[in-house]
Amino acid sequence: MSLEQLEPGVKEKVGKWLTGNYDQETKSAIQQLIDKDAVTELTDSFYKDLEFGTGGLRGLIGIGSNRMNRYTVGAATQGLANYLNKNFKGETIKVAIAHDSRIKSDEFAAIIANIFSANGITVYLFEALRPTPELSFAIRLLGCHSGVVVTASHNPKEYNGYKAYWTDGSQVVAPHDKNIIGEVNAITSVDAIRFEGNPALIHKVGAEIDEQYLDQILSLSISKDAIARQQDLKIVYTPLHGTGVTLVPKLLGKMGFRNVTVIEEQAEPNGNGQFPTVVYPNPEESEAMDLAVRKAREIDADLVMGTDPDSDRVGIAAKNHHGEIQLLNGNQTASLLIYYLLNAWREAGKLNGSQFVCKTIVTTDLIDTMAADYQVKCYNTLTGFKYIAQVIREKEGVEQFIGGGEESYGYLIGDAVRDKDAIASCAFIAELTAYAKDKGLSLFDLLIEIYKRFGFYYEGLISLTKKGKSGADEIQQLMSDFRANPPKTLAGSPVVRIDDYKSLQSADLKTNTTQSIPSGEMGIEPSNVLQFFTEDGTKFTCRPSGTEPKIKFYVGVRGALQDAADFDKVYEELRQKVKAIGEELGLK
Repeated sequence: MSLEQLEPGVKEKVGKWLTGNYDQETKSAIQQLIDKDAVTELTDSFYKDLEFGTGGLRGLIGIGSNRMNRYTVGAATQGLANYLNKNFKGETIKVAIAHDSRIKSDEFAAIIANIFSANGITVYLFEALRPTPELSFAIRLLGCHSGVVVTASHNPKEYNGYKAYWTDGSQVVAPHDKNIIGEVNAITSVDAIRFEGNPALIHKVGAEIDEQYLDQILSLSISKDAIARQQDLKIVYTPLHGTGVTLVPKLLGKMGFRNVTVIEEQAEPNGNGQFPTVVYPNPEESEAMDLAVRKAREIDADLVMGTDPDSDRVGIAAKNHHGEIQLLNGNQTASLLIYYLLNAWREAGKLNGSQFVCKTIVTTDLIDTMAADYQVKCYNTLTGFKYIAQVIREKEGVEQFIGGGEESYGYLIGDAVRDKDAIASCAFIAELTAYAKDKGLSLFDLLIEIYKRFGFYYEGLISLTKKGKSGADEIQQLMSDFRANPPKTLAGSPVVRIDDYKSLQSADLKTNTTQSIPSGEMGIEPSNVLQFFTEDGTKFTCRPSGTEPKIKFYVGVRGALQDAADFDKVYEELRQKVKAIGEELGLK
């Protein structure tokens, strides 16, 4: 194959990597693709540079500017180091670094540590794999200016990623994210990356951070008496070959739970990142939770929990009203957690009008309804936990954060961590299960009681995968089509409002008026997201993923549940309504 067959931009980048100061192994791999006439693979590997999305830098592991490798990781780190040195002149700049169990995670973490130290920055490098939320905690504890965790969260084994954090322990947001990318893009030669580290500036950390992190979570516990009475609560836990095994079983033991079963087949953190028992190490997927659910049925467990490889997300299952183990979705779990926290704060007399909860715009509106009932503010942000952290930062010292969550299985209790925290979430999910059982209720029974009191909210997600450059183009076309030809009705109910977060405009179709969506605060900035609201309370959202080659469509509907005996009937009616909306819009 001649390089002339490639698009000009791709050809230029491929040529640069072939002639630049890249290692011979990389150059040989590129040449092999050229020899195989692998035009599509070369194009996908080089047609763009990896960019920071809602979860930072993330991509397939491999050669090229659009892949995770020592050079893209190196450029991101050098750019971040340059930005830190410009922003904090005269200070002793400190960063913390952690990694998960994925392919090359430990190797990338070592490269990152070397580059930071080569730029005169003091590094606190975790001695072995650790959960992402612990990295956020460590940044605040150690007074760091920034931090990095190497992980692709719940993505398939072929992926890895790079999450960059700021001084408050949250992932970077505007203007820092764009400014860091500017610094990365300013590195036009691989020779600008300082790979040779300074060992004197690299300090290993581990157990001492673990203990302080766990103690902080334990200090938030609300129902210690209920736990003591329900200490034999049967809990099944799986870390899905990830970092959760380092802390979750230990934390549950410290809380007083004496009957925790860890799924041994998934307990080993997979150093080679192969995730042998699951195709997709995502607790949102029923297949990933299958071994844990089977064990729960076998031992008649009260609760099942599974964390993703970097332990920022948790999926759960519990006995339903038929006595069968059933998986709960992220909206249901978030609602249970927020209800438990709101109720506990009210019972403790701690609600005085200065508290708030926080969620994303695609997360169930049941949380808004509950917060209003408890006279607690509920702030809605763009998708991405960094925006929830942004609200916590902006309200610090003025309003008090109770908890928050998002539909994609990420939750946060308290503000010592500024990212979704599956370690603390496991603790509180176990605690609220003990609290419910102490009152003669299962977790599912408690959920039904919430639906009876506040309304039955049901949410569905339609996710379409579109890989490579052609897929990215197709996703953009879908968004353009929805803007040009918005639906007039959804399941027979007229669309009465359209919110376009790209233009930050909200159109009221009843009054034919438009107003601006406030930006610059509360986690809102221009973003390629569309929301449609109908007369009967249905909400439909279109959003390209910032971390995966997907476009996601979120459908939220609601109804009334008068009696627990009607649960199945109302559930099926709402489920069919969501299905009908997907079919009428041709989303397959």
